[in-house]
Amino acid sequence: MRLLIALLLCIALPAQAAGYLTRLLNHPVPGGVAVVDLGAAASAPSASFQGKPVLVIHEDQSHWIAIVGLPLTLKPGPQQLSSQNTEGTRKLSFMVGTKHYAEQRITLKNTQMVNPDTSNLKRIERELAEQTRAYQQFSPGTPSNLQLDKPVNGPLSSRFGLRRFFNGEERNPHAGLDFAVPAGTKIKAPAAGKVILINNYFFNGNTVFVDHGQGFISMFCHLSKIDVSLGQQLARGAVLGRVGATGRATGPHMHWNISLNDARVDPAIFIGAFQP
Repeated sequence: MRLLIALLLCIALPAQAAGYLTRLLNHPVPGGVAVVDLGAAASAPSASFQGKPVLVIHEDQSHWIAIVGLPLTLKPGPQQLSSQNTEGTRKLSFMVGTKHYAEQRITLKNTQMVNPDTSNLKRIERELAEQTRAYQQFSPGTPSNLQLDKPVNGPLSSRFGLRRFFNGEERNPHAGLDFAVPAGTKIKAPAAGKVILINNYFFNGNTVFVDHGQGFISMFCHLSKIDVSLGQQLARGAVLGRVGATGRATGPHMHWNISLNDARVDPAIFIGAFQP
C-alpha cells in the first residue's frame, strides 16, 4: 500500500513541475504541503482547495504552481484542487500520503491551562475567533520568499504535529515548531510581511501574526516582548519580538506557526528540516 501511494505521488507531478520550489516544498501528507502544477499561462490562474483560496506563484518563466496547505485532519488519499483561468475552471487531482506523528506528554502546575473554568473558556473562545480571522486573511501580494529563514538560531525542541497530552489529557496537536533558546532572544521575520495581529492570549501569551502574502501567514507566540506595531511592514530579518514563556508554556522557547490557505502546516518544510 505504501509503495502504491509513493508511485501515485510521483505520477501526480509532471516532469515540468519538478523545479526547485517543488522539490523543496512538496510533502503531501496531513499537516504538509502539496505542490500542484497549474500549467503555462500568460497571467496567473487562481486556485482553491476545500473552498479556500490558495497561494499561486511561478515555478519558472512559463509554469504556474499552487502551494497548498494540507490540514492535519485531512485523510490520506486522492484530493482535488480547483483552478480557474481565462479558459474556465478545471479540477486537478493529487494524492495525499500518510505520516505518523509522535506523542508528547506535558505536566502543568496551573490546571487552568488544561481545564479552564467558565470565565476563561469565554475568553479562549473570543481569542480563538480573533486568531481564526487572522489566519483566514488572503492578501494579493506574492511572498518575498518561500525558502524561509529560521526566526531564531537554536535547536528544535518540539516538532510539528505531536499529539499532546497535558496532565494525561489529550488536547490539540502541536501546530508549530518550538526552538529551545533563552528568554530575550531576538525573533526575526523569516520573510517580508505585514503585522496583522498583536495581542496577549490565554494559551499563546504575547503573540504576533505576520502576513507574507496570499494566505501565507506566520504566527509567533509566548513572547516576553513585542517589538512591532499593528500594520507595520517588516523586511526579511526584521526583529519582531523577544523569546519568552507567556501563556501556556513550561519555560522560555520560541513557538512558530505557518498557515497556508487557513491550514496549519509544518514550518520545517520551509527551512529544509522536514522529516517524513
